[in-house]
Amino acid sequence: MFPSRLSFLRALTRRLHHEGARLTRPVWEIDAQGYGHAVYTIAVGGRPYSLVAVSSHLPDDLRSDRVIATAWDTAYVLFDGVPGAADIARLVAEAPKQEAARFSERDLVLSRANRSVRLFSHVVERLRAGQQPDPALIDSVGYLMRTTAVYGNGKFGIADRALYADRPGLSGPFAAEMLTVWMIRTFTHELVEHLGGAPLDRDIKRHLGIGNATGLGMAPFLVSHPVLLHNWMTARETALARVRRLPALDDAARGTLHALAERAQRHLDSWTLPDPHHAAILARLRQDWAELRVWMRDGFLQDAPLDALIRRAERYDAPTQELAVSLAIEPFGRLVDDLCDGMNDNSGLAPLPFATPQEARRAIERHFDWALALRFDDPDETRQFWYVSEEKLEPRLGDRHSEDGAERESPLDIARRVQELYHALDESCDLRAFRAASPEHELALTRLACVMRHPYSEIRDNLIGAGCLPIDMLRSKLSFFGATKFDPKSDRWTRVTLAQGAPLPDELHSPRADDWWMAVRA
Repeated sequence: MFPSRLSFLRALTRRLHHEGARLTRPVWEIDAQGYGHAVYTIAVGGRPYSLVAVSSHLPDDLRSDRVIATAWDTAYVLFDGVPGAADIARLVAEAPKQEAARFSERDLVLSRANRSVRLFSHVVERLRAGQQPDPALIDSVGYLMRTTAVYGNGKFGIADRALYADRPGLSGPFAAEMLTVWMIRTFTHELVEHLGGAPLDRDIKRHLGIGNATGLGMAPFLVSHPVLLHNWMTARETALARVRRLPALDDAARGTLHALAERAQRHLDSWTLPDPHHAAILARLRQDWAELRVWMRDGFLQDAPLDALIRRAERYDAPTQELAVSLAIEPFGRLVDDLCDGMNDNSGLAPLPFATPQEARRAIERHFDWALALRFDDPDETRQFWYVSEEKLEPRLGDRHSEDGAERESPLDIARRVQELYHALDESCDLRAFRAASPEHELALTRLACVMRHPYSEIRDNLIGAGCLPIDMLRSKLSFFGATKFDPKSDRWTRVTLAQGAPLPDELHSPRADDWWMAVRA
């Protein structure tokens, strides 16, 4: 999957644009070596929020992308309101400790980031020499710093999301986290300009996003939030359905689509991947996209042109199909942007929509036929187990047949549980009595009830099988954040770029605020 105009970062900058938001920097206490702290403030939905950024010296031997690190170049807190001197002093002392620190209900998001050593040093050196950075290096890296976590929702004692989930501007999925990322990006720009003693070229600065290293910790979220997953997918599928129904396109719309398709091609050309497997996938995507662009020259002249585009894309592999979906949605904000308002999950537990074991079995046959087809007597279909590490409280994967710990397995084995429920249901018994006697099947019953109401809520894969690739779940979720330039380092973690091409603070009031899909350097 690829980002779209429904992605959360896009929704954020669009809102900042419509509200006329302005970012200020009331505090800049950074010394000549780049260490110290700064505060940025912006109003969203009528309320101010502030980023407290702390920059510290980090020895090279402590620099790590891993979540188990204990020291970082920079640390950040998104603060609810405008911090006073005491608040700033507290956060400057506590933020660098991250998980080991003490936080309050006014601390909404916690994050940290390390410098991209090669690019950060290069940019500073070039600016000091009165030159701009090497554009090729800017393209190949894409960010000055890379976050290793952006925590929200009560993690390590910060504010629970419920405290601000109903506020205008922060009610959308991960809105507070995306606001934090966008503000961190501004700090990285201003830090290198401070150290280099000169401003960055505007086009280069805009093309410098924020890196992120993401691993298994993100994957279980999609399983444990099925209604949220359904709402994200429903918004995307509804947007696609709306544009596919357009009977024709005028010259302006066709011109926009051609320009965006060409921009996407340039974006693909600037995307480099060292891993041979993924590099081959990218090479195929570049070739297929070029062919699809040739077809588009005449394809948009027929009836239902966007429907024709999607059907044409189905001749290619999944990456080309997914890129075509994002392209088709992009120019039609007036038709689809309202769908962003329905991407939350405000639902509670609902009663089971069936009354008898027979009804439950028929529901499983209809909605989980793919799970019933799995052979869990095959050792490979149960090879992996998910667990939470004691050291960092982060999800991990183990090998059930060669490693200890399966007795502490997290309940992500939805397919297996539903299949076991199916075989355990006695059609002659009372469902209430079955539930009382067999509480181990309650989770499967709940998932069955959920998917009957929310058809996009289940990942149709065996998440404990040897063939499960967590990287696919990571990419899906990250595309909704707005991430680009995926750089998988294994099937369990990846680097990405966030906010590349996003508007700079003084561009929030220009059309550029909502025109940065598949960004390229100008």
